[in-house]
Amino acid sequence: MSDTTQAISAIRGGQAFTGSGFEARDILIAEGRFAASEGAGEVLDAQGCYVIPGLLDLHFHGSAGADISDGDLEGLHRMGAYEASRGITAMCPATMTLSEAQLTAAAEAAAAYEPATGEADLVGINMEGPFISPSKVGAQNPEYVRNPGVDEFRRLQQVAGGLFKLVDIAPEEPGADAFIETLADEVRISLAHTCTDYDTAAHAFELGARHITHLYNAMDPMHHRKPGPIPAAAERDDVTAEVIADGVHIHPAMVRLAFNMFGDDRMILISDTLRAAGLGDGVYDLGGQDVTVKGYEARIDNGALAGSVSDLMRCLYVAVKEMGIPLVSAVKAASANPARALGLEGDYGSLEAGHIADAVLLDAETLAVKQVVLRGRAIL
Repeated sequence: MSDTTQAISAIRGGQAFTGSGFEARDILIAEGRFAASEGAGEVLDAQGCYVIPGLLDLHFHGSAGADISDGDLEGLHRMGAYEASRGITAMCPATMTLSEAQLTAAAEAAAAYEPATGEADLVGINMEGPFISPSKVGAQNPEYVRNPGVDEFRRLQQVAGGLFKLVDIAPEEPGADAFIETLADEVRISLAHTCTDYDTAAHAFELGARHITHLYNAMDPMHHRKPGPIPAAAERDDVTAEVIADGVHIHPAMVRLAFNMFGDDRMILISDTLRAAGLGDGVYDLGGQDVTVKGYEARIDNGALAGSVSDLMRCLYVAVKEMGIPLVSAVKAASANPARALGLEGDYGSLEAGHIADAVLLDAETLAVKQVVLRGRAIL
């Protein structure tokens, strides 16, 4: 397998992901998309490899020293290059709880991003803050927490050129009902950083919320008399759930429980990475707060976890190798499911003809990344 950037016409000899399993078949590429017949280019030998769609991370903040909230276009390019090198070929980075001016700068930079060869597509923005509970800020900045605001969201969406695909709210806060009712047809609304009880969460889903952010984290736990938001989400077939499978945020048994509750068609693996992803131990900035990274843990000064330093490909590896999640389920949760949640299933998350030719060749024994194909070109 070549490590030079080159056009690819076919991937042969591997076990290709079908959406529900793996089968031995050739994958053909023409003009940057998977196709029914070969275009021009080299043939990749995938013997001994699984061939999976490029991953899509719909909740991470940064990598390679950059963060979307910096509002820095050059930083987005560094993020795009790092993510693509790890097989994350489409990215939907998440902003933090910040001032509207800072969020506007982040939206402007994202709207200006055009991926260079070897850089992941930026397919959306996830607005994780500021419409969260002041009692469940986690690593967010409490100074900028505010109630859900339709007008502010629409101003930011206009600047972003429609890139905001997800927006988080705490449904118990004033203005949440009106926010959901007004915007549910314009953006996918997620419950996050919330103190909501079961009934309030169920009501939010009835109004049109369709997602729940980093399941278990920054929300009340399940209890047999106070079930909280997790069962409310699990009971609805139209609600998707994120989970951080980095081996730090959630015990493996709880990750398995989440897949059992929601099913692998509704689970979404996310990384929630910080700018430290791809770098070493040290102190890094997250939304104006210092985060200390040691190994795979990242914590703010009060000891709270502050996101992850494990990119989505590592989370997939951990889910399969250390948590007992079947490979098929993990691949769905890191590719097809996030693409569908963002309304992008026609272009991403599949190896079928017509989709953008993003693929990753994984060693069948170790799941190590052997080759990344990005928009029909080999980049590793």
